[in-house]
Amino acid sequence: MHSIAHTATSAQHEKRAALSQRLRERLLGLPRIKKRMLQVAADTLLIWFTLWLSFGLRLDDLAAAQPFGDHLWLFAAAPLLTVPLLARVGLYSAVLRYLGPRTLWRLAAAIGGAGALLAASLWLWGGGGPGMVPRSIIPIHALLNLLFLGGIRLIARSWLQGGRLPPPIIKSATPARATHQTHVAIYGAGIAGNLLLATLEKDRSRNVVAFLDDNPDLQGRTIGGVPVYDPARIGSLVDALDLREVLLAMPSISQARRNVIIGRLALYPFTVRTVPGFRDLANGTLKVDNLRQVDITDLLGREPVEPHVELLERCIRDQVVMVTGAGGSIGSELCRQILLNGPHTLILYEHCEYNLYSILGELEERSRRGHLNVRVVPILNSVRDQQRLFDVMSAWNVNTVYHAAAYKHVPMVECNMAEGILNNVFGTLYSAQAALRAGVSNFVLISTDKAVRPTNTMGCTKRLAELILQALACEPNPVPYGDPVGLALPNRTRFTMVRFGNVLGSSGSVVPLFRKQIKAGGPLTVTHPEITRFFMTIPEAASLVIQAGSMGTGGDVFVLDMGAPVKIRELAEKMVLLSGLTLRTPERPDGDIAIEYVGLRPGEKLYEELLIGDNVTPTPHPMIMRASENRLDWETLKTVLDSLSRAITDDNYPAIREVFEAVVDGYHPESAMVDWIHLHHSAACVAS
Repeated sequence: MHSIAHTATSAQHEKRAALSQRLRERLLGLPRIKKRMLQVAADTLLIWFTLWLSFGLRLDDLAAAQPFGDHLWLFAAAPLLTVPLLARVGLYSAVLRYLGPRTLWRLAAAIGGAGALLAASLWLWGGGGPGMVPRSIIPIHALLNLLFLGGIRLIARSWLQGGRLPPPIIKSATPARATHQTHVAIYGAGIAGNLLLATLEKDRSRNVVAFLDDNPDLQGRTIGGVPVYDPARIGSLVDALDLREVLLAMPSISQARRNVIIGRLALYPFTVRTVPGFRDLANGTLKVDNLRQVDITDLLGREPVEPHVELLERCIRDQVVMVTGAGGSIGSELCRQILLNGPHTLILYEHCEYNLYSILGELEERSRRGHLNVRVVPILNSVRDQQRLFDVMSAWNVNTVYHAAAYKHVPMVECNMAEGILNNVFGTLYSAQAALRAGVSNFVLISTDKAVRPTNTMGCTKRLAELILQALACEPNPVPYGDPVGLALPNRTRFTMVRFGNVLGSSGSVVPLFRKQIKAGGPLTVTHPEITRFFMTIPEAASLVIQAGSMGTGGDVFVLDMGAPVKIRELAEKMVLLSGLTLRTPERPDGDIAIEYVGLRPGEKLYEELLIGDNVTPTPHPMIMRASENRLDWETLKTVLDSLSRAITDDNYPAIREVFEAVVDGYHPESAMVDWIHLHHSAACVAS
């Protein structure tokens, strides 16, 4: 019986909730003029009711109030004086769902003004006689008006928001603002914008003077006492309102829509900032200091593609995972995402002590906060130490290796060819052979678009690294390179390569450099007006690397969808504008930041590619493609490695280029050799 009664009660509750929702949707769907008429009518009735109640409280006799007798003039004057003042302070253009403290202050001011006018009327026309009105009626009426008119609006706000508790009203000593405050506008007049406004009410450094919203139903109205404008008017509002910042409060819009809005705002001389996330707004943990400046990573970011959970976990869940180069830009992000996918043990292999210290501390803190039962092991060593690589992989029975360790700065490697080859080529070789000896199941190489028809040493080293894994993948029992005994190893390792372009914000990339140059006042140095690059965010790249590595069958080269290439010149211009600064050009010599073209650096080319040939096939993931490219057999590749090793030992750098030209598809160096040791030897020969 109790169960039946509970079911019936639950059904009644659901029915009432559905009815309430339908009524809410119907009211919200009314034209604006009808909404205002309803508010005016409700306020008029409440004003009459509070006036009648004032008489009852003052005289202890509700019958003493005669709305249609001696006091008719007062009941007529009260709404006629109060309603226009409520309209004047913007109460009827305010959006009830987002009623804020400023609106309540304006309501109080309007009621106070109406009380003063009513008192003046009473003094002029409400003298003696049977219709005499006690003067204390006026303050009682004003207080009741504030209670009922304000209270009904707070109740309506809660109901229109679906019964949720409204955001807390921030108490303020006065609605007036200090003159030194920065004038800001909030882009987005929805729930997030309203919550952000409530947060900023506590901030003494910012004064919200406008909302911007694309919804025409909101334009021309007020939210929390702040007017809502059409974003198309932003140009005129900059000077009229002295705007210095625009805060984006639209955490749930699509990336494409976000890009359009940021691109539009970047044309004006103010700083654009964004909230970190809706959760911080909703739970009240957002602080003004958390508002971060929008930069180029926001503009170039793409619509996130939902990851395939099964692919993310296939090579990680409950396994021992090792990341080489764990402290680098890609390596550290791989570690963050691997940690969240439940490995048994995560081994950080890194040759830079500070980078290893930094990523270890971060991962331990993340593990502690998330109550993750993952063992994190830091190993300080180089991928050029083959024995230590094997010792680590065998001691911990590593299942999966993500090989991210590499020198990647093109001009730096071009000037230090031997080190680039020893780290990128032989470091990959030693890591792969250690994985074979230790019986590692999966080995994933992080490659680059610079491996495709390279013009530089770095690109050649990465293509040779790919060739090494492709060759090993085809050998069922490869004899390791450099093995004097010549014992074959059973191949139980699945080798996979993932190739992609630049990642936004990585160490040594152009974005951090431009940020530094903007902070210093410029100029921004761009190598060539037409130079283009592919860009991807670091988290997106790491997620796709993990998923691609899970799809390999052996020797696969996966290519990530990088989208359209970006002109570095346009990227520099947008970064300047997003900083709230102006470009200095011949047409605008008084601008803040100039762009200077310094010429292509050694080894650089104007355009990058992702595919050597046209033979590419799709995979189950829309952002990952499988490329089919030429390979070398393992025995041939060992002779290539011998030639490179001899050339490095002999400091014979022209011989290194000859090896590259013979082995790497499309290698065409476009500059003279700039290796420091080669130049030193050449100068010494000339001098002698």
